[in-house]
Amino acid sequence: MSLCRTYPTPSNRMSVMWSLMPIKNSVVLEYGPAGTTHFGAGFYGSFDIDLENSLFTTHISEDDIIMGDVSRLEKAIIEVDESYHPEVIFIVASAVIAVIGTDIKGVCTYMQDKVKAKLICFDDGGFGGDYTVGLENTYTLFIKEFALPENTFKNSDKYNILGASAASYRIRSDIWEIKDLMKRSFNMENGVVLGLEAKIEDLKKMGEAAINIVLRKEALPAAKLLKEKFGTPYLYQCPYGYNGTLEWADKISKLLSKKIDASFKKQLEEKIKDIRDMSRMMMATRMRIQPTASIIGDYDTLKGFSDFCKEFAFIIDKKICNHSLKNIDSDDENIISYKKEKDKINSLKDINGQLVFGDEVSLNICNYSNTKVCISFPYPSKTQIATHLPFMGERGTDYLMEIIREYLSNMR
Repeated sequence: MSLCRTYPTPSNRMSVMWSLMPIKNSVVLEYGPAGTTHFGAGFYGSFDIDLENSLFTTHISEDDIIMGDVSRLEKAIIEVDESYHPEVIFIVASAVIAVIGTDIKGVCTYMQDKVKAKLICFDDGGFGGDYTVGLENTYTLFIKEFALPENTFKNSDKYNILGASAASYRIRSDIWEIKDLMKRSFNMENGVVLGLEAKIEDLKKMGEAAINIVLRKEALPAAKLLKEKFGTPYLYQCPYGYNGTLEWADKISKLLSKKIDASFKKQLEEKIKDIRDMSRMMMATRMRIQPTASIIGDYDTLKGFSDFCKEFAFIIDKKICNHSLKNIDSDDENIISYKKEKDKINSLKDINGQLVFGDEVSLNICNYSNTKVCISFPYPSKTQIATHLPFMGERGTDYLMEIIREYLSNMR
C-alpha cells in the first residue's frame, strides 16, 4: 500500500466484516490482536451498525504467533457458542493471521462437532483486493450457505434487495424509499435486504421472492446464483431521478408481468413535466455558464448520479471512482480510478464552480466555488440518524432538486 494523505481504500476484509455484523442471530469472531478489532469497531460504528454482542476478538500474543498456538481461537469459539447461542459464528482472520498462514479453516472443521453454531470461515486477511471484492464474496457466500431450495415456493408479493452495503451513505434511507416505491407501485413487501440487517431464517427463504432488485455490481453474482437455483429474475438498476424511477418501475413491471399502480405512475409523470420549468431556468443560465457536475464515489454511485445529472441536462466533467476498476467491465470510458492519491487530489483541486457529488474527504479538497453534496463513503464527520432522507427514488429526487436550484442560484 502506498502512502496516503487521507484514507486508504478499505480492504476486502473490512467489507466482509461490515457485511457480516448486521446479520441477526450471528456473531463475528475476529482472530487477531485486540487492537485491530478495537480500531475496526469505531470504523463500523460510523455505519450505524449495532456492535453489541455481534463482534468479538480472541486476542493473540507473540507466543501464539511464534508457536502457531490456536488454543485461544478454540476457547473463544466455545465461549461465544455457550454464552450467546448464535445460529452462526463467522470466523474472520486478521492480517497478521493471514500472513503467518494459520489454518483457521482446519480449526473450524474440527471444532464444528464441539459447538451448536454453524462455523463459517474467512481466512484471506485483507489481501484479496479492495472492499468491492469482499462485498462480492460475502453476498455470494450468503446464497451458497443459507438459501435453501427445499420446499421453496414463489411468493408473487415478495421481493429481495441485494447489495445494500452498510458503508453506503444514507443507505437505510434509500432502502426505505425503495420499499415505499415497491409498496406504492406494486403493493409488494420486502423479504430480505442482503448486506444490511437480515435474519438467518429470512436468508434461507430468499428463493421465495418473485424478483431480486440489485443495487450494486458486487451483488450480481448472487443474483445470478439465485436465478440459477430458483429461476428468480433480477433487475440491476437503482432508481435515480423521476425519469429513472419510472423507467426502473417499468422494467420491474415487465419482469413480473404486473401493472404499475396508476396513481403512482401519474404522480411521477406530473413531476417529470415539472422538470421542464427547471430546464427553462437552466437554459437561461447557460447564456452565462454551462451547468456542470462532477461525481466521486463507488462505481454504482457514479452510474446512478450520472443518469440523474443527465436527466437535468448537466454536463458531467469528472467521474472519479474511489476503488479499483480492475474487475469491472464498464462501457463508460470517462470513469477514472487514480492509482496515485496525488493525481486524484490534483484533479479535485481543478474543479471550479460545479455541483460536486462525492465523499466528504474529496469534497473538502474541492474549493469553495463549488456547491458540494456528500453522497458516498468515506464520511468521517457525518452522523446518520434519519432513515427517511434518501437520494434514490421520488423523494430523493425532490431533495436533490433543491440542491440543483441552490446551485443555479449561485451561478447567477
